[in-house]
Amino acid sequence: MQPSLGFVFLFLLFSLLFFSNSYKLWLKTDQYYQDIYNSLTAQPSLYPFKDFFLKRMENKESWVLWQKVFSLIGILAVLAADVLVIRAYLD
Repeated sequence: MQPSLGFVFLFLLFSLLFFSNSYKLWLKTDQYYQDIYNSLTAQPSLYPFKDFFLKRMENKESWVLWQKVFSLIGILAVLAADVLVIRAYLD
């Protein structure tokens, strides 16, 4: 079954959002780190596990390393999914 053009467009839009965050992580790391830290410490807190995440962010170098490792895996997965969705639409 062929996905609709709307689905393909929405899927690619979410992929673009992921790539935008990956860009910030890789090329604007300090700003990305500070933005996340600020959102976790803002009051009132909207995040139920904020203490867990803040604890992980204490060691910035380790946090950045693991974010980039998972980002690489995510980039490969998102690219593969994009290719599959586009191929399904074209077939």
